[in-house]
Amino acid sequence: MKTVHTDVAIIGAGSAGLPAYRAAKAAGASAILIEGGPHGTTCARVGCMPSKLLIAAAEAAHAALHTAPFGVHIDGTIRIDGREVMQRVKSERDRFVGFVLDSVESIPAEDRLTGYARFIDDGLLQVGDHTRVRARSIVIATGSSPVIPPMYQALGDRAIVNDDVFEWSDLPRKVAVVGAGVIGLELGQALAHLGVDVTVLGARGRVGPLTDPAIKAYAHETFRQSFRYEAHATVEAAVRQGDEVQLRFRNDAGELAEDTFDYVLVTAGRKPNFDRLALHNTGIALDSKGVPVYDPLTLQADAHPVFIAGDANGVLPLLHEAADEGRAAGTNAARFPNVVPLVRRAPIAVLFSDPGIAMVGARHADLAPDTFVTGEVSFEDQGRSRVMLKNRGLMHVYVDRASRQFLGAEWIGPDAAHIAHLLAWALQMKLSVNVMLEMPFYHPVVEEGLRTALRNAVAALRVA
Repeated sequence: MKTVHTDVAIIGAGSAGLPAYRAAKAAGASAILIEGGPHGTTCARVGCMPSKLLIAAAEAAHAALHTAPFGVHIDGTIRIDGREVMQRVKSERDRFVGFVLDSVESIPAEDRLTGYARFIDDGLLQVGDHTRVRARSIVIATGSSPVIPPMYQALGDRAIVNDDVFEWSDLPRKVAVVGAGVIGLELGQALAHLGVDVTVLGARGRVGPLTDPAIKAYAHETFRQSFRYEAHATVEAAVRQGDEVQLRFRNDAGELAEDTFDYVLVTAGRKPNFDRLALHNTGIALDSKGVPVYDPLTLQADAHPVFIAGDANGVLPLLHEAADEGRAAGTNAARFPNVVPLVRRAPIAVLFSDPGIAMVGARHADLAPDTFVTGEVSFEDQGRSRVMLKNRGLMHVYVDRASRQFLGAEWIGPDAAHIAHLLAWALQMKLSVNVMLEMPFYHPVVEEGLRTALRNAVAALRVA
């Protein structure tokens, strides 16, 4: 057992850990990057990139099956080859993972350790059974893992998480998706558009991240055109029968229903990866779930020189947020005790569905009544959207009554990911609705729908 000394030890070499290492080094500190699992980041291996590869295949299939309204008729049968679909998903996924591995390999060997880390005491880590690391500061960037409720654990390999989808060699016949969050809706719709018989069982009426009642209702009806969607379902039993699973559940009408599936894709949330860290050996205060109590601004745990970044802290499990947090945590760890708060970018969230869902800034649920007005646009008759036959969607923008400043938006509609960036930039620049309307809008583009919503907000301000 050897012991090494460093200024900063980073546990986890993912989307937060890698930026933390680089930031610590840039601040002039010595640093060691520790990884027990496979390198490659959650995003590249089982998250952003493989899911978007599956979605891209689904979009191609969906477009090919819906050309007739344009007067374009494809002779013969359109065939979706599940094996070819999954082969491309996996090969391109591996290519993206390779880029991350190249980045890790560029780190000097003496700055990398392989093995799971656990705390011996506040400043001492044991890595595997071969090395102890004495560090002045520590960054915990261990990521998160899918939660599988006990009901589904008994199903063996018939209960899967999103990680497992990207290891399929072929597409299954029939899948139940438990959970109607971002992962459940994205993968559920993608599989449905690729010819899989999909049932999505949500809870409490959830539709992705949406909180605006009107937008949620519109999105719910839209998704029901792609797959069976029970947004208020309650699963009462899950029983394995050979290579199938029988689910018994209450549907949206409260009626008892039963169905049989090849797989149950469980998208019931994620939990931080703290189990291996032996945090009880430290003086860090833990909450009732065993999660360190920390400052969400500085990312510091209590007064300890320990910083928690990325999915491990559960604040905003998004790649760009993880990278920002990693850089902040690495810098603060290197400069401890001179820590500074993280300056977050404008909140932005995107669900890559068809049509897309996006949220920017303040959520509808977080806004105080009578302090804001809502500007609305339907994309059903929006010019460019109708030209492309992508005219499905509803947008709400929120504007402060007193300052006329843009506060946020929730919507479902075409080109949602692109419009979300325009609005996030406007929010971060603290623009008023009047200044936003002074910006150029080309014709004909989908963004003209955004202009309509902003104009309607101005009209609402006049009435107010």
